[in-house]
Amino acid sequence: MNAITTLFKIKYPIIQGGMIWNSGHKLASAVSNAGGLGLIGAGSMYPEILREHIQKCKKETSKPFGVNVPMLYPNIEEIMKIIVEEGVEIVFTSAGNPKTWTSYLKENGITVVHVVSSSVFALKAQEAGVDAIVAEGFEAGGHNGREETTTLTLIPMVKEKIKIPLIAAGGIATGRGMLAAMVLGADGVQVGSRFAASVESSAHENFKQTIIDVKEGDTQLTLKELAPVRLIKNKFFQDVQELYEKGPTKAELVELLGRARAKRGMFEGDLIEGELEIGQIAGIIHEIKPAAAIIQEMIAEFRIAKEERIRFDF
Repeated sequence: MNAITTLFKIKYPIIQGGMIWNSGHKLASAVSNAGGLGLIGAGSMYPEILREHIQKCKKETSKPFGVNVPMLYPNIEEIMKIIVEEGVEIVFTSAGNPKTWTSYLKENGITVVHVVSSSVFALKAQEAGVDAIVAEGFEAGGHNGREETTTLTLIPMVKEKIKIPLIAAGGIATGRGMLAAMVLGADGVQVGSRFAASVESSAHENFKQTIIDVKEGDTQLTLKELAPVRLIKNKFFQDVQELYEKGPTKAELVELLGRARAKRGMFEGDLIEGELEIGQIAGIIHEIKPAAAIIQEMIAEFRIAKEERIRFDF
């Protein structure tokens, strides 16, 4: 038992990232049933679709699970109302001010965790009353921090500032990565990209195959003027880079991005014109596996690596 397993009442301190178009009820329930904490990704769901996923997840697992809510998305009031109505016990918030919803959620008996990319925002989240922090490094897929602080440096800097439990995210997909993050001061880890390439992920099979084909250097952070996002370098990404060469306005970037670009890529499988979000760690993901197998492998590797570390003698 540690601070994270105690807080969430789970077996292992592994949290599945609430990734848009990847994290439906099937993945969340599979991770929870395997001893981690599964998260439903509300960012890609209309309110009533979210309600449906919560209800299905309850039927598929008796273990704790949560919902990830990016606060920059529309319908936020309705989403929060549904979360309370459906009795969700854990909420991860991101991409917004934690003061906005933390009190409301906690008044309704919900454990609140906020995702940050800097120690400054970690302190603000702690002051807002959240129960734990996810500190996400520059390596992570999807929306990211503008500071480009890596997980290796972010975790100890955040640990130095806060008193509440700390979860490391960004570039973690193995038991060795999990151990490294915890040696740096994290109480647990959040894993995204590795679970995006799982059997239960709701992503399109084309996208899953692309994840396991990704090599070192195949992703890059871009679109900082809108919301920084790490993408696979496909045609859409190259179109963005060509537009940057012309010194685009924010309006021109918005026009190129258009609507539902992420859905087109990750959920519908358009590998050419779609937005394909994944972390740098995809370079060591070589196989699509069940979520339970991913967790079992991580824990086994963590334990072996921990024993190896104990034998170091300088």
